[in-house]
Amino acid sequence: MREKRKVILDCDPGHDDAISIILAASSDQIQIEGITTVAGNVDVEKTTLNALKVCDFIGLDVPVARGAEQPLVKTREFAPDIHGDSGLDGPELPEVPKKMMIDQHAVDFIIERLLDSDGEITLVPTGPLTNIALAIEKEPAIVGKIREIVLMGGGTFGNWTPTAEFNIYVDAEAADVVFNSGVPVTMFGLDVTHQAITTPAILQEISSIGTNVSKFVGDLLEFFTKTYKEVFDFEGAPIHDACTIAYLINDSIFEFETVRVDIETKGEFTYGTTCVDRLHVTGRKPNVKFAYGINQEKFWELLINALK
Repeated sequence: MREKRKVILDCDPGHDDAISIILAASSDQIQIEGITTVAGNVDVEKTTLNALKVCDFIGLDVPVARGAEQPLVKTREFAPDIHGDSGLDGPELPEVPKKMMIDQHAVDFIIERLLDSDGEITLVPTGPLTNIALAIEKEPAIVGKIREIVLMGGGTFGNWTPTAEFNIYVDAEAADVVFNSGVPVTMFGLDVTHQAITTPAILQEISSIGTNVSKFVGDLLEFFTKTYKEVFDFEGAPIHDACTIAYLINDSIFEFETVRVDIETKGEFTYGTTCVDRLHVTGRKPNVKFAYGINQEKFWELLINALK
């Protein structure tokens, strides 16, 4: 059996973030060093509360640290139309979690864990990249300590503007720091996550498992499916964030290209765009392992087995 992959999950729960946490916690190949939260789908108070609630629900005993409450430069934006006012609408969970966050800012937690490591920790950001950028700017020495940054964000098209995906758009300046940090970046953008769509048959299979966790995930996906139909006219919900964890468990699920990705921070209509150079027209040095394809059967088999 291979050595466990040590990860810090940096997230903004969020329905698909919650599923990502559950998938990571279920795997004997992943060791969660901690969970850090950031403002994104909802404000950071709510994303932290949701992370604590998910940990309570599945019995996950890891540090949870609250992070950045606003982007580096721009005004905050949230996504209540997709995730509801709480950020985790749908399932019924206790209003007040038993678990408490640690008394340390997420940025300092990330820096401390990385500096104490032997370079074996992977950062898995599935929300805006504010915490990661702040950590790199505050302590540049961590750059050489990060094994890999496996993120959900961006794509060759948008879902928040015509060209920009939500996580990158919310803090494009932070994304610019991360993508130009020199750390190996593996990117799961909309090109691949929009292929990980929940179908009615998948929902039925998850519901039929019959455990508390499978019911919880089923409730999450039912709400998420409803909002994606209302907002985007999708016939199912994409499980964006869980793609990152699925890759860490079994990278053969996905197809990749090594490309140059730059972040647009000045465009009037294109702010937050990830400029993905798939045709190598810029001649700029590639900086991203870009996921573009998914084996859907393997992906859903992995998630359903985790729930079982």
